[in-house]
Amino acid sequence: MQTVLLSGGSGKRLWPLSNGVRSKQFIKVFTCSSGERESMIQRMYRGLKKAAPDAGITVTTLKAQASQLLNQLGDRVDVCAEPVRRDTFPAVMLAALYLRDVKEVSPEEPVIVCPVDPYVTDEYFSKICEMADIVSKTDSNLVLMGIRPTYPSEKYGYIITDGDKVTGFKEKPDLPEAEKLLAAGAWWNGGVFGFKLKYLLDMARERTGFDTFADLKDNYESLEPISFDYA
Repeated sequence: MQTVLLSGGSGKRLWPLSNGVRSKQFIKVFTCSSGERESMIQRMYRGLKKAAPDAGITVTTLKAQASQLLNQLGDRVDVCAEPVRRDTFPAVMLAALYLRDVKEVSPEEPVIVCPVDPYVTDEYFSKICEMADIVSKTDSNLVLMGIRPTYPSEKYGYIITDGDKVTGFKEKPDLPEAEKLLAAGAWWNGGVFGFKLKYLLDMARERTGFDTFADLKDNYESLEPISFDYA
C-alpha cells in the first residue's frame, strides 16, 4: 500500500498562529502519549505507521514548505514538491506520476490519498488499510471514505450512495438540503479516496496531456487550479 498525504494548503484557518509562511499542519498543537508536542503532519505520519508499518508514505507539499516538512519528519518520507499551489487535483496527478517514475511503484498497487489535518482515532487508520484491501480485490475505480454525519452541517461535502455504490456528491449544501441529505442516508465526505495507481496514471494523461513526472512538473503552473472532488 502507498499513501499520499496532501499537505500543500496555505492552512490559514488557525490565524494568527498559522499564516502563509507557517501553515497549520506544521504547528505543534497536539500532545502525544509521551508528553511531547506534535504537529498535524507528525500525528498523521505516526498513525499511519502504527496501522501499516510497511506502507509507503509520500507527502505532497508546496516547494516553499518542503524544508519545514523535512525538519519535522526527516528523511522518513518521500516528498513530492509542487512548484506552485494548484489545489488537490493537480497535486494528486503529480503524486501519481511521482510514484511511478521516481519510486517505481507498480501500476497495480493500491494508493490511498488523505488530508493531513483530521483529528481522528486509531480506527481511522485501520479503515485506510481496509480501503487499500478493497482497492486490491475489486474493480472499482475509486473507493471513498464516508463518515456517518452526527448533525446537518453546511461546512462539509456529502457522498450520496445507493448501498455500497456512490451515486453523487453535494458540496457544502445549505441547512435545509443538509437535513434532507441526512434523512436520505448520505455521508460526510472525508476527503479520503483509494485507487489502483494505473487509474490515476491514465487520468493524468487524459486530463493534463502530460505522461511523465518531469513533464508535468515543468508545466505545472499552466494547470487549472481545481480540487480533486470537483474534477
